[in-house]
Amino acid sequence: MALLPIDLAMRAPRRASARLLWLWRSMASRLLLLTLVFVAVPVLLYDQFQRADEASQQLLLKSAQRQGELIARALEPELLGVDRTALPSLSIALARYGDDRTRLKLLVRPRVAATGAAATTPSGAKAGPEPFFYVAAAPSLSTADIDAERRLLLEQGVLDRLGSSCAGNSTLAMRVPHVEGGEEVLSSITPIKTSFGCWALVTSHATEAYISSSIGRPYWSTPAVQAAAAIYLAMAALVLAVLAGIWRNLNRFGDLARRIVGGEDVPDQENGDASFAARNTVPELAGVAEDFDRLVSTLRDSAQSLRRAAEDNAHAFKTPIAVIRQSVEPLRRAMPAENARSQRALTMIEKSLDKLDGLVSFARRMDEAAADLLAPARRRVDLSSLVERMAGGYTGLLAERRLHMRSRIEAGLVVRASEETLETIVENLVENAVSFSPPDGTVSVRLARAGSPGASMAELVVDDEGPGVDPANLDRIFERYFSHREPGRGMPEDEAAAHQAGAAHFGIGLWIVRRNIEAFGGRVRAENRPTGGLRMTVILPLSA
Repeated sequence: MALLPIDLAMRAPRRASARLLWLWRSMASRLLLLTLVFVAVPVLLYDQFQRADEASQQLLLKSAQRQGELIARALEPELLGVDRTALPSLSIALARYGDDRTRLKLLVRPRVAATGAAATTPSGAKAGPEPFFYVAAAPSLSTADIDAERRLLLEQGVLDRLGSSCAGNSTLAMRVPHVEGGEEVLSSITPIKTSFGCWALVTSHATEAYISSSIGRPYWSTPAVQAAAAIYLAMAALVLAVLAGIWRNLNRFGDLARRIVGGEDVPDQENGDASFAARNTVPELAGVAEDFDRLVSTLRDSAQSLRRAAEDNAHAFKTPIAVIRQSVEPLRRAMPAENARSQRALTMIEKSLDKLDGLVSFARRMDEAAADLLAPARRRVDLSSLVERMAGGYTGLLAERRLHMRSRIEAGLVVRASEETLETIVENLVENAVSFSPPDGTVSVRLARAGSPGASMAELVVDDEGPGVDPANLDRIFERYFSHREPGRGMPEDEAAAHQAGAAHFGIGLWIVRRNIEAFGGRVRAENRPTGGLRMTVILPLSA
């Protein structure tokens, strides 16, 4: 008892190790792990690339800011002595520093605006309450585009902040649509303070370095990131689709294998769908599917060969046995009854023939059982009709043994199984009950739907009035080569000897019964009846 905790402690790590090994080898676990990797990798990479892009943005904006400062310093001498009449000429000066890629806009906040006097644009139109006005642009822009850009700067509060101090060169990082199509990036705004007022030089760029960057928009919306995301998603979808396709194909193989084992592939053979090759959708698995088909074909051929060999061998052996048995009868009639030694020799020959005949039947049933293991055929079988027909076929045997049959069979119970195998099951159960029943005993056969009227199981019960089984052996009577009862037990000695002479038990009948029933998805149990005898109960699933 002291070793039990140690044994349990040793088993726990082994179970945990086996569970981890199963998880690692499982395709579902690997598919889940791969999905997590596909989700985690872009998150990590996105964070790193976003940081690198932010650093690149800072470099670009600092470069633009420096460029704006240099242009402002170059313009400052021309702005120091400017007055209202000289404002139109500033476009010429500004054009010397701007081009299609580097665009400049010059705004001014006259001192008169700061005192609250009505301000007007250089053209003389009333400008409204906004403190800054566009003076010039290089290249030139329409009034509508200039007003739209000024409103954007006002909405962002850039001009308000600049107007309060007229100091400090700041970066903008704002995107605005361009009149010729596309967009440009407002990169910096540089103030210049003169006696006329506060000037603001706005620098913008339309170069590829600025447009393709994430300046002024979320990093994920950049073309490079979107293209990379599309390629990555396509790759992930392709990999997952490959694994899912293999998984679906394996499920198709498993489904077909279950149908073949269950005998449900017979109707589909006409449509060519009852083969692994026909169900395969992955070209790389074509060889595996063909090997599976060859294996199934080989198993079916082997099963058929076993059945044919079992039948041929049984016929080959039973013919000489029958000849010997027929030849013994004339010898017995010719032999004087008082010659006890000769009569005993003939009796031994007859018993040996009975045993040999049983051995031949035993060998045939073993071969047929092996064939059923290789390729069990199944179809819809009317179990009610089969049991009723077989129960009525034992009239002669029952009369010979002075037994009675009582049957109660519910009609319309259909199962999916092999009719031949079901006959073997019923035959073994009834003959087992007959062989152990005393004279004038009753063998009872009942077939009904198990449980409630809508239940999906059929229950077959075979009762006898024999000696029953030692309770210690009830769990072993379905084992191979285990003979659970002595035929004729409880009968008078002369009747028991005669009964045993005609019954050979090799301990495989009930083993075959259980193996076949379990192959059809059913179960069987044995129990001693309270009033004496043995009860065999078989549960089989009904066919839909």
